[in-house]
Amino acid sequence: MSATAHKISIKGVVYGKNTNTPLSGATVKLLHTPKVSTTDNFGVYIFTDLADGPYELQISYLGYEQSRASVEVNQAAPAKVVTHLATGNLQLSEVAVSAAQDKPLNIISAVDLQMRPIQNSQEILRFIPGLVMAQHAGGGKAEQIFLRGFDIDHGTDINLTADGMPVNMVSHAHGQGYSDLHFLIPETIQAVDFGKGPYQANKGNFATAGYADFRTRTALDRNSIKLEAGRFDNYRAVGMFNLLGPAARQNHQNAYVAAEYLFSNGYFDLPQNLDRLNIFGRYQGIINDKTIINASLSAFRSNWGASGQIPERAVSQGLISRFGAIDSSEGGNTARYNATISLEKMLAHEAVLKNQVYLIKYDFNLYSNFTLFLNDPVNGDEIRQRENRTIYGYQGSYEKELTLLGKPLRSDIGIGLRYDDVNGSELSRTRNRAFVAPAQLGNTNEANAFAYWSETWELSPRLSVNAALRFDQFYFKYRNLLPTDTLAAVLKAKRNRLSPKLNISYALSPTVQVYLNTGQGFHSNDTRVSVLPNAREILPKATGTDLGVTLKPTNRLFVNAALWFLDLEQELVYVGDEGIVEPSGKTRRYGLDFSARYQFTDNLFGDADVNLAKPRARDTEAGAYYIPLAPTATSTGGFTYQSPNKFRGSLRYRYVGDRSANEDYSLTADGYFLLDAVAAYTFKKLEFKLSAENLLNQEWKEAQFETESRLRGEAEGLTEINFTPGTPFFIKAGITYNF
Repeated sequence: MSATAHKISIKGVVYGKNTNTPLSGATVKLLHTPKVSTTDNFGVYIFTDLADGPYELQISYLGYEQSRASVEVNQAAPAKVVTHLATGNLQLSEVAVSAAQDKPLNIISAVDLQMRPIQNSQEILRFIPGLVMAQHAGGGKAEQIFLRGFDIDHGTDINLTADGMPVNMVSHAHGQGYSDLHFLIPETIQAVDFGKGPYQANKGNFATAGYADFRTRTALDRNSIKLEAGRFDNYRAVGMFNLLGPAARQNHQNAYVAAEYLFSNGYFDLPQNLDRLNIFGRYQGIINDKTIINASLSAFRSNWGASGQIPERAVSQGLISRFGAIDSSEGGNTARYNATISLEKMLAHEAVLKNQVYLIKYDFNLYSNFTLFLNDPVNGDEIRQRENRTIYGYQGSYEKELTLLGKPLRSDIGIGLRYDDVNGSELSRTRNRAFVAPAQLGNTNEANAFAYWSETWELSPRLSVNAALRFDQFYFKYRNLLPTDTLAAVLKAKRNRLSPKLNISYALSPTVQVYLNTGQGFHSNDTRVSVLPNAREILPKATGTDLGVTLKPTNRLFVNAALWFLDLEQELVYVGDEGIVEPSGKTRRYGLDFSARYQFTDNLFGDADVNLAKPRARDTEAGAYYIPLAPTATSTGGFTYQSPNKFRGSLRYRYVGDRSANEDYSLTADGYFLLDAVAAYTFKKLEFKLSAENLLNQEWKEAQFETESRLRGEAEGLTEINFTPGTPFFIKAGITYNF
């Protein structure tokens, strides 16, 4: 049995009309047949082994106007089609249900981003159905993430990438998988591809609950300057400018630069003095329609103060308001610098070879106080976490379309290497940001080499099977700069993990698709844990299954539902806040995801997502099997109105149910229901925008923890809910000049 090249009948390419850049992920239907194709990074799509005769194509892409083309197929040569799509509104009638598309609406587009109230790129993660976020240490720190019954903390169980570069920080000073997306300028984001579960072969470490892949714009359709101002001394300015002229664009050359500055004091009694600066530049060049070069440089720095979590009793006793602070010196600063270049080349017989290298420089410095005066009644329990990191990375892939037994077969083979060099990873005791005593200090070196092989076989226009295997090898090294009798100066370890995947998709009809996804993934543990002599599960395995259905009963209604199951071998994580290891046993989670999208009119859309989960610890005593803070019921939804040129608006809700704050559910993390809104009006080259959060001005808790803390003067500590309050009613106005 051998795989052979297929006979191409139609070959087309899809470009954006304004930018003349390829549109990756556009849907192309061969009307009056069950065949559907999707464009690659070159904007190319193909249809194979068609009988001679006339055909009609329907080309659509989220945020662009639909287009149709007529072609004539004959055996002499492939029919060639070039399409330029103009920007426009999403039409659900254009979304296809087919075995070739396993996640037709799992793309967050730039159109969505315009109609949601967001303060930074991290908040874009909230668009993922079922994903909840919380900020608990000032606006400059990465938010806490919750998804599918996981308290992901800052990224232990979700794989985050941006233009192919990793966002998750392994063996971070503040916690494993720490993911800070604030270095991205929201206006530069073209789309976010996301998925749930450990089912993608090209997603490795941390891809257990899911993944999100941020993609920046390859080009700007126009220059723009934006100014925003809001409550609580919130000010923001963004500029985006093309660097090349129309002639270069016609030759598929695009380059632009974007800059963002933000200042905010926040809604706390203690001014946050959040100060953030982002600069981003990107270039894309296409050579002879066969080679794509992408390159980008970015610089980010941020400084902030924080009020941190406060005990409920401090508020109830009137010691502080719910927006008050106990330790006024919390906060920190961070910086990240990125450089990446990729070369993607189309080889013979439509094979595509891609190579990417990247370099990341990163600094982090954070002051926190979680237990207040519990351990040190005189100086307090403030800590400093600090590190300097350099990340070197390479990844390459080879994709080719073949046929096996006369059926289309798509091969995807990839390799890569990531190396983290972390210097001065520190945990120290401080007082008012002044050094008191060291707790931990060391240098970390961690390498992850990986390879994967994925085969997708289209057995029929209705049935598609994907089988994949991924291999990861890890090398850990830790140099302890505070040697003790119990811990050697240099410790090393290595482990590997093999992760199989199997995904099956079957279209029962043109309007009903069922799918079964199964596979294994993992999250790595902190190097400081992995190198210990008695370390066991360094790469805890996650095993998951999704059984889902995608329905399109009418042209304007799209529904997706999935029953899911996920077992985690061990949740052994390093708790950077305390510099200790908290091992826990096996866990099991299962639940239901439900999403619906309905288009009432050409301009009015409605959507709703409901996500239910039952997370449990296994092998534990009765009544102590709850997973602290793991969400069990979440829902988002709302209405969006988009007129062709003038007015746009949205009204949306966010709901999180009550959940356990500890293992025996003796403490409850309170849920919330919030309403947000956006209204925008375009007049010639100007856009006026008003966005509001928490329209009902609810008193809600954004972050909550079971914490033993002691206030100054208390004889002993008390365990209760410590929390960070959520934003009160917040309104922001902005004006954008496009030219």
